[in-house]
Amino acid sequence: MNQPQPIIEVKNLCKFFDLGRGAKLHAVDDVSLTIYKGETLGLVGESGCGKSTLGRVLVRMYDQTSGSYSFEGKTVPPALNSSQRKTFAKQAQMIFQDPYQSLNPRMTVGDIISEGPSIHGLWNGDSRKNEILRWLKRVGLVAEHAMRFPHEFSGGQRQRIGIARSLALNPQFVVCDEPISALDVSVQAQVVTLLQDLQREFGLTYLFIAHSLSMVRYISNRMAVMYLGKVVELGPSEEVYTQPLHPYSEALIAANPFPDPIRERNREHKLLGGEITSPVNPKPGCRFANRCPIATDQCRKETPVLKESKPGRFVACHYR
Repeated sequence: MNQPQPIIEVKNLCKFFDLGRGAKLHAVDDVSLTIYKGETLGLVGESGCGKSTLGRVLVRMYDQTSGSYSFEGKTVPPALNSSQRKTFAKQAQMIFQDPYQSLNPRMTVGDIISEGPSIHGLWNGDSRKNEILRWLKRVGLVAEHAMRFPHEFSGGQRQRIGIARSLALNPQFVVCDEPISALDVSVQAQVVTLLQDLQREFGLTYLFIAHSLSMVRYISNRMAVMYLGKVVELGPSEEVYTQPLHPYSEALIAANPFPDPIRERNREHKLLGGEITSPVNPKPGCRFANRCPIATDQCRKETPVLKESKPGRFVACHYR
């Protein structure tokens, strides 16, 4: 059996934002993980935990503060110049969360889809028109949509336009930054099915960021759980969802609603107590310690590292 080949490897990756007067926001703090070719790695966690920031670092919308990053075995510099950024854009792209805000309202759909390839000199003349029509068809739209503007489309249609724009450069790696959270439930499944079809057709690798654990469980091969800038658990999606190791993963999954409304209404909800640790100049120790039911003094003094507790299962906890 062939071993999966890594497309992305990051070690001790950090992204800090300088707030002035010595204060730094640790948005992504000491993250190490590997993403394999052709897989979908799900990334879950509460709002503000650093999921989108990590995705933006991986597609180089943000430069990294420290750590190492390799793409297909080649080191990616911590900061890219404009020429390097342009070249890297052909390999890694992002599908944004809000289809209402991520499309230029002054551009036609055809111009939006063709903007990237035109900048890179890939589509010119007749090929531009043919490629636009091909991508419209591929995402479930029709030729006449090319001359329309974003405000003329529904949310689901706009997200399809955004998907076509992101894939038009034929990237190998795509960050899907909560691509269905702004859509109606009836449309979400259609967009997820489209993403899966495109992944199979073009051999894409996804980092799928979402709040919905059940959706991440369905679409991803592996799941990473993030809390205040750190990955606290990583493993096969089904195992993480049904047998979580980290106390935060347990709490996150316990808060996920049941699909049965009667069962959901009657179940007991256990709310996390404690104060959320500030990600600004954080002190050593587990970021989850103030809210964790099994935390000890060791947890508040020593930062746990992400370690392999069993084959394929990684957890950052002193006691798991």
